[in-house]
Amino acid sequence: MTDDQQLPSANLRRLAAEHARAMAEQADRHAVTLESILASLRSARLDDRAARLAATDTAAEALVGLRTLTDERRSSALEPVVGAFARLRSDLRPLVRFGELDLQFVEPPASGRALPGEVAHAARAIVRSAVLAAVDKGSTRRVRVQWDCDGLNLLINVRDDGSGDLNAHDDALRPLVETVTALDGNFSVSSTPGWGSAIDIRLPLDPPAGPDLTVDSVLLSTREQEVLQFVVAGSRNRHIADQLGISENTVKFHVSNLLRKTSSRNRGELSALALPR
Repeated sequence: MTDDQQLPSANLRRLAAEHARAMAEQADRHAVTLESILASLRSARLDDRAARLAATDTAAEALVGLRTLTDERRSSALEPVVGAFARLRSDLRPLVRFGELDLQFVEPPASGRALPGEVAHAARAIVRSAVLAAVDKGSTRRVRVQWDCDGLNLLINVRDDGSGDLNAHDDALRPLVETVTALDGNFSVSSTPGWGSAIDIRLPLDPPAGPDLTVDSVLLSTREQEVLQFVVAGSRNRHIADQLGISENTVKFHVSNLLRKTSSRNRGELSALALPR
């Protein structure tokens, strides 16, 4: 391919970021599907035959959804807030169909401002991950999901009745914190041992776009440059930690610094900034 046939660098960054976001969303959907299948197989309300049928139905429904995902994705740049919330309920429905989890939803106001596609997709991914984090604790029996809109922000609250030991530094919540930070939002967790945890998130409906810069224009430490090379190669935190002889938490610290310094919203955008121009 000749130079004049290559995509502009801005397009490369956009495509890389779009791919990273799509992969993250699919990973969340797959996690919900697997948890749903396990819930049906473990259910005390279903005999073996019924459990197998339920698991098969869940898998088949997920497969159909996966095959049609491309066709239904982003038919519009904006999503009505009620429609975006309805898609979230649909995403999470298999998780509770045959399990013991009581998942409650508090609808956003129908008059709420439409959500930019990026905010809507991020909000659904955040809630899916938050619900899965609560379920993984094992003691959660009830989760309430609430969306609200004040005209400038999407307000998200996820509350559970679990062990009450979630915090913002929990490995399961760290990707959520990074996503919210990248969208210029606020993330907080309040927990009471034995009574449960509450996650509160504010996402601006008009998140600022990151500046058009390159990694070369940002001052990085030697260690950050080393971590960046592994991120660009697609390595995960555990592998990076093993290769550099540092802790996984230290890797997370460096990745967070790289995202902040380059105004990148995720690892895909960060990797795109390192592409040759």
